[in-house]
Amino acid sequence: MVEWARSVAEAELSGPLPRRWAHTKGVARRATELAWMLGDVAELLMPAAVLHDVGYAPRLAVTGFHPLDGARFLRDAHQADDGLLRLVANHSFALLEAEERGLREALEREFPLLDDQRLVDALVWCDMTTTPDGEPTNAGSRLAEIESRYGSESLVGRFIRRASPEILAAAARVEAELETQPR
Repeated sequence: MVEWARSVAEAELSGPLPRRWAHTKGVARRATELAWMLGDVAELLMPAAVLHDVGYAPRLAVTGFHPLDGARFLRDAHQADDGLLRLVANHSFALLEAEERGLREALEREFPLLDDQRLVDALVWCDMTTTPDGEPTNAGSRLAEIESRYGSESLVGRFIRRASPEILAAAARVEAELETQPR
């Protein structure tokens, strides 16, 4: 599933959005750092890391909300695994942004949240500890970068402020587990 995910994401992002593709590759590298820790659920983390931002692809942007657009594309064009769809649709507390956009009901109806908190946290950590250029960072710096890039009063700026406590808590849970796990 990882090779398929990589080919789909590369086809959709590398040409029109090279910086988004660089971020995606960085998020995938971060996911490899967690695979040993997650066991079987790593099978979903890896493709989700590669596909989490596919909805930014210009040809896929229907609603303008990339988690929903990406999950719908993966469902409709590729009949992707339900767990993968739900991770992509809800990555990095997307439900809060969906609410800002008036899309919460659609997101919840089509792609309910996953119950596996470790897997959800892992994808948050991968995404929120990777810069737009694909380099490792910490969650606090990434949140500040997002707010700075979009503007504090923008829809994304409002969302990121609302989601920050949850994002930081998810990142802290992953980092605490990383510290306790033998390699």
